[in-house]
Amino acid sequence: MDRDRSGDSVLDLSFEAESPLAPPAELLEGLPGCNWLLQGGQQVFFPPSQAPGEHQAPKPWSLFLAHSRAPVVTEEVAREALLSFVNSKCCYPSMTAGDLVIQELRQQTLCRYRLETFSESRISEWVFQPFTDHAVDGPQQGASPGVWEMEVQMPPMFQEDTRRFQVPHSALVKDCHKCHGRGRYKCSVCHGAGTVRCPSCSRARSKAGQVRRCHMCSGSHRRRCCTCSGRGHRTCGTCKGERKLLHFVQLVIMWKNSLFEFVSGRQLRCPAELLAKAKGENLFRDENTTVYPIVDFPLRDISLASQRGIAEHGASVASRARVLQQRQTIELIPLTEVHYQYHGKTHVYYIYGTDHQVYAVDHPERYCCGCMII
Repeated sequence: MDRDRSGDSVLDLSFEAESPLAPPAELLEGLPGCNWLLQGGQQVFFPPSQAPGEHQAPKPWSLFLAHSRAPVVTEEVAREALLSFVNSKCCYPSMTAGDLVIQELRQQTLCRYRLETFSESRISEWVFQPFTDHAVDGPQQGASPGVWEMEVQMPPMFQEDTRRFQVPHSALVKDCHKCHGRGRYKCSVCHGAGTVRCPSCSRARSKAGQVRRCHMCSGSHRRRCCTCSGRGHRTCGTCKGERKLLHFVQLVIMWKNSLFEFVSGRQLRCPAELLAKAKGENLFRDENTTVYPIVDFPLRDISLASQRGIAEHGASVASRARVLQQRQTIELIPLTEVHYQYHGKTHVYYIYGTDHQVYAVDHPERYCCGCMII
């Protein structure tokens, strides 16, 4: 039976939607240009057009190449690298690297081109939260600024982040649509009674013909409802019992770092994903609001990769976000293929990067506990 408590009738409102289909009409009246909110969801705002940065001609490539050279890997360095690799694996005997006989070192220097495009995109969405009697920054305080007019603190360049801000002067307080401003609604499990049928109760008669008394409900056949703790009603989960909601427009700003990568001249069998993470020696670095394709590089594949990467980022990033900064680099990645003999059999491993990481293709000692070879 429904009762009136504290002047508020407890109705069965559990079927009401958690979110209304559209924001309050009063919210739209104070926010010109926000009719998109009637459709629900989010609205993506395209950034204002920006003037391209000035093109800076690079220095002659001979100057870069003359002062950059990848270090040479000797037999001693190759042996120490494998020894360090073996010691890091729990199921490889440490003496394996000391007993091997190096037969041949095949060295190759790769060029890795990277293009990073750091961009900012903004999405506006309508949200609400329980109102707890604090100051309301509504349309009466003034007009809301444009999405791209809001100034916020940026993260460091090329560091991704997502932040949310309340749009100034966009707030409005309304009764909760879930509980109709009551702060609670009838429990849908016990229907307001506060008790439910005892699930452990049995009316079966014993062999003596007597009715068993249920020790869980003391024979009443009813137990307290666990869902509402016997109160017969539940606190509204939308307004948290506050009865009112604060509606406002929220600005979501996303900073993203898009990456294009290309490794030139790879002839050996070292996996490309390892070379992408390898440490290299910096040969060239260009950072600006807008970078331009590299031209006349000694390796034509690098020039073509630069043109392709900048074109791809221009089509995929600049069309949906504001480009804040671009950075392109060329690095030298040393790669050495080591042929060695162990117990009369020939094997191969690779040393890559300036920090001499090891990739063992067919290590002679079988691993037994699941540690990875790479």
